[in-house]
Amino acid sequence: MAAADNPEHKNADSKSKAMSNIILKADNLQRVFQVGSEQVHALRGVSFTVNKGEFVSIMGASGSGKSTLLNIMGCLDRPSAGEYYIDGNPISKCSKDELSTLRNRKIGFVFQSYNLLPRTSALENVELPLLYNNTVSNKERRERAVHALEQVGLQERLDHTPNQLSGGQQQRVAIARALINDPVILLADEATGNLDTRTSYEIMSLFQKLNREGKTIAFVTHEPDIADCTQRMIVLRDGHIIKDQNIEPKSAQAALEALPPSDTI
Repeated sequence: MAAADNPEHKNADSKSKAMSNIILKADNLQRVFQVGSEQVHALRGVSFTVNKGEFVSIMGASGSGKSTLLNIMGCLDRPSAGEYYIDGNPISKCSKDELSTLRNRKIGFVFQSYNLLPRTSALENVELPLLYNNTVSNKERRERAVHALEQVGLQERLDHTPNQLSGGQQQRVAIARALINDPVILLADEATGNLDTRTSYEIMSLFQKLNREGKTIAFVTHEPDIADCTQRMIVLRDGHIIKDQNIEPKSAQAALEALPPSDTI
């Protein structure tokens, strides 16, 4: 029997392909904090995977373990037990320097507060992550920053500083900065939390566009209407996952166009 016709060979190939599609894997994550004489169990055995090309929202009330999980997903913290993998790399085996490299090369962060340098142009803000990458020349860094800003529709705002940009434009600069290293996953932390309804849908429409172009996104939010724009919803409560289901994503662009005229002023 030829290797290509061997069922075991085909199964092995399918398993290998499935494994290669896993961008993020949480395996029985537990996180315990010592607060005085008490132990606080923030995560109690959380397990899930995020595959290449998924757009996942992570929801949970205050105290659910959402922030703790976010810190582990971003390689900013380690679990007390269990294992977390980012693009196949187990973080428990990484040194601090290796974790820093993983954060810089594998993860694109988008925060609620934008975290832009105030007296620095949009272009220079986007270039920042590549300043730590000595394999990229000044010319390539500039070209990649321009391309990232073009991806988010700010090609006409390259030289503008944050105080010359609206909140939505500042968040677009932050998204461009997250894209510049071509990360395996975009990790957004309440990325619409400081924005009004119209601008929130504009930003979600941009995230949906990036996802259609192949970007894997994990979006942490407490807003159900924002989570409805993703393809899958994970809900935490008391350190446990209580819901993990695929959903039919709402079109952010359609929601934007359906807003009443009074919201457009």
